[in-house]
Amino acid sequence: MIREDLRNIAIIAHVDHGKTTLVDEMLKQGGAFRENQAVAERVMDSNDIERERGITILAKNTSVCYNDIKINIIDTPGHADFGGEVERVLKMVDGVLLLVDAAEGPMPQTRFVLSKALEMGHKIIVVVNKIDRPDARLDEIGDEVLELLLELDANDDQLESPILFCSGRSGTASLSQYEAGTDLKPLFDTIVNYIEPPKGNEDEPLQMLISSIDYNDYVGRIGIGRIERGSVKVNQQVTVCDYTQSKKNYNSKIVSLLQIQGLNRVPAESATVGDIVWISGIENITIGDTICATEAPEPLPFVKISEPTVEMTFAVNDSPFAGREGKYVTSRQLRERLFKELLRDVSLRVEETENTDAFRVAGRGEMHLSILIENMRREGYELSVSTPRVLLREDEDGKKLEPIERLVIDVPEDCVGAVMEKVCSRKGEMVDMHPQGSRTRIEFLIPARGLFGYKSEFLTDTKGEGIMSHVFESYERYKGDIDRRNTGSLVSFETGEAVTYGLYNAQERGQLFITAGTPVYEGMIVGASPKTDDLVVNVCKKKHLTNTRASGSDDALRLVPPRVLSLEDCLEFLADDELLEVTPESLRIRKRVLSNTQRAKNRAK
Repeated sequence: MIREDLRNIAIIAHVDHGKTTLVDEMLKQGGAFRENQAVAERVMDSNDIERERGITILAKNTSVCYNDIKINIIDTPGHADFGGEVERVLKMVDGVLLLVDAAEGPMPQTRFVLSKALEMGHKIIVVVNKIDRPDARLDEIGDEVLELLLELDANDDQLESPILFCSGRSGTASLSQYEAGTDLKPLFDTIVNYIEPPKGNEDEPLQMLISSIDYNDYVGRIGIGRIERGSVKVNQQVTVCDYTQSKKNYNSKIVSLLQIQGLNRVPAESATVGDIVWISGIENITIGDTICATEAPEPLPFVKISEPTVEMTFAVNDSPFAGREGKYVTSRQLRERLFKELLRDVSLRVEETENTDAFRVAGRGEMHLSILIENMRREGYELSVSTPRVLLREDEDGKKLEPIERLVIDVPEDCVGAVMEKVCSRKGEMVDMHPQGSRTRIEFLIPARGLFGYKSEFLTDTKGEGIMSHVFESYERYKGDIDRRNTGSLVSFETGEAVTYGLYNAQERGQLFITAGTPVYEGMIVGASPKTDDLVVNVCKKKHLTNTRASGSDDALRLVPPRVLSLEDCLEFLADDELLEVTPESLRIRKRVLSNTQRAKNRAK
């Protein structure tokens, strides 16, 4: 059976190449909205953090109808840290739209997601997006994509992939770079004619692989997947199997069945081969499980998700200000939340430690873990986190191996020297360099730990004009020690409230992170010192009043505006002997050992 009325596609690309904006236009022109309906920009980015940062974090499904053919579209994240989302949803589709920015060309994440799609044998439609950019390089982009396909060992069919030229913002597409499009009809036609429709036998026993998990407080876990063969209906008895055989098969019943129409999930009584459906009622269902007919429990193989490369320790907050701002503060609540995250995120790992109050959490990168921390603090959790650490391995000879990242940097010509000096000092090796107009693109292979704390330095060195992106490349021999930080910390001397007089004296020692009126405690970091050693400063110190000094003379003291640190900035700044205290309202960096005298004794030893 061939489902001519259905196509399943995913949109893959590097971050900021316009996937979600293009999906907006496909929905509008596919009739998903009423003519007078007000529609927000990037309607698929429904999560608060996604809208704030302008990035996609979770893969999401939608659908449009074109000439009575339903096209299921999966919008995927572009950030390398969320590659696990892309890897598993590719199991649900028969082809992909590969978006490439008309100016930037193929970038590291383009290579990563394309290699995964090619491995699965998917058909590729190359979409050159943002052709209306003034710096678009339409003549060269096609050749660069072809070179990338050759490098990744694409087969003959994939090498002859059609190329379209689009403007996602304008909602136009054309088959030639020399012709301006008027709408997205050429794109829809190419999808319908080039991407193969789903195939399978609806009379055979049911087989459906769960590729994603959602959670609802009312119905519990919701499994999302594509029906590979057979059909499914509400109240059907099924068997849940696992390809790895790590758990026993068990029987269950499908309570509800949903399909996507536009942006809405609508109830359905039944679904058949090729349909992407949401099912609820099966307890303990996880990603990688196969829903089978009870008479034929045959599990399907699941894609091997790339391993995490970075870990951090999440622990209960034990600072003097613990419990003041958070709603969930105990180790039991922290443990429940972390293990709940495992249900949705296949590329995350959580391990318990000898200390019952601490957990090792491993992910694909700093951003992967920082988004988890940000979500938790918005939900009311209070916790402390350690410095990010890379996960090392050993080869057959017992030698240490570490994760290496492919780093692509796009900078103005006059910044090349400063950037190369910094990257090489972090054990980076240049593998390619070529000019692009007034800018230069450089590729490096660099240890993952060499990138910790580099982003803020990079933006300073390039005056905010540089673009950097990186993706995991491979494990290689350990490259030696790297200096993580060349600054020290300004540490609070006592517990109290910061005052202008104390801050005025402290700001001569370095850059401050706090303002007057900020509550502080002994051992809390209040600023950065230009020297490598830590300095203890008393920001709570008040000026003694005398006969000749009035209390109001403090008003004349001018304070330099403090540096306000974001969550990522805090994680970059952390030294090995420091922790980040995260609460719904505050981010505070502190020493592991809060007592100044105890730290001095430890150093003396």
